[in-house]
Amino acid sequence: MNIKSLESYKHTVPLKKPFKTALRTVMNLETIIVHMTLEDGTVGYGEAVPTPVITGETIESIESSILHILKPQIIGQSITEYEQLFTRLNKSLVNNTSAKAAVDMAIYDCVSQLANLPLIEFLGGKKKSIRTDFTVSIKPPNDMAHDAQQLVQDGFQSLKIKVGQGQIQQDIERLKAIRESVGEHIILRLDANQGWNVKDAIYAINEMERLGLNIELVEQPVMANDLKGLQQVTQHTHTPIMADESVFSLYDARLVLEQRAADLINLKLMKTGGIHEALKIIHLAEAFNVECMIGSMIETKLGITAAAHLASSQPNVTRYDFDAPLMLKYDLIEGGIQYQQDKIIFSNDVGLGINNIKRGSQFV
Repeated sequence: MNIKSLESYKHTVPLKKPFKTALRTVMNLETIIVHMTLEDGTVGYGEAVPTPVITGETIESIESSILHILKPQIIGQSITEYEQLFTRLNKSLVNNTSAKAAVDMAIYDCVSQLANLPLIEFLGGKKKSIRTDFTVSIKPPNDMAHDAQQLVQDGFQSLKIKVGQGQIQQDIERLKAIRESVGEHIILRLDANQGWNVKDAIYAINEMERLGLNIELVEQPVMANDLKGLQQVTQHTHTPIMADESVFSLYDARLVLEQRAADLINLKLMKTGGIHEALKIIHLAEAFNVECMIGSMIETKLGITAAAHLASSQPNVTRYDFDAPLMLKYDLIEGGIQYQQDKIIFSNDVGLGINNIKRGSQFV
């Protein structure tokens, strides 16, 4: 069965409120949705979002990469020879991981539909349920505490707290205020988005430990390319340290794992270039007895559905950060995963289970 066509569409969706991290402030989601059509009419979907401060991609570069470089590599090729397809994609373009991820998702969607299986089962398994955390954006301590308390009232048991902007003492005050507002039983994860230096990271984490704030993990405390610094933080704190922006590729993961620079790894399809490469990193991490989280950029339910299917199929993925669709003012996607508070529900539909994509008030 050959690939007949590949089309892409731009969409913009406003967020309910600004999403602020140490790296950026997001007001609107910009995304490119791809539609892959096979000769028998099967349609697979994928998504790519621009995150210039992390992946280096813009909406224009993603669109150009898909249409002018990736598309010619796959049109007319057999979908069942997907290992060769992924090799062609990766060799045709350096970096541009979000663009590759969109095509990767569409391939997996088509292949699992042809196998008459939900993608989660095509990838090898299905956990009974998974629960996502929800991210608390950077604000003054009392405002973050209020937001955290509201999320707990809304049914979220795990919160991801953004830090890394301003004075280090203010980040400690943020965590003190949040822990006081939500109580002892809510899981708190920190994400500094590279916002600390090594000494500040070690001081802040040790101080939070001394105060008994019970932080589950700290994500990417130092700059992405500072593996020595990441290793130092990991070695001088008891709280588990998670690498995020430091790991895009299998090569990156190998360096982190061999140097024991982090205790955990956070994968995102927009960083890895899709499911195919993410699976390699998950299996490598498992060989080092290192667990993985799968998260996302600000994406629609399409990209998150693909990530959730992958996450739920792999035993070595033990944490989930899939709150992005809940931040959007409206949902472009008909089908895919569904949310019950923090619980993610999978349909029994084959592939990703995506039925339609809204374009304005219409479906395309």
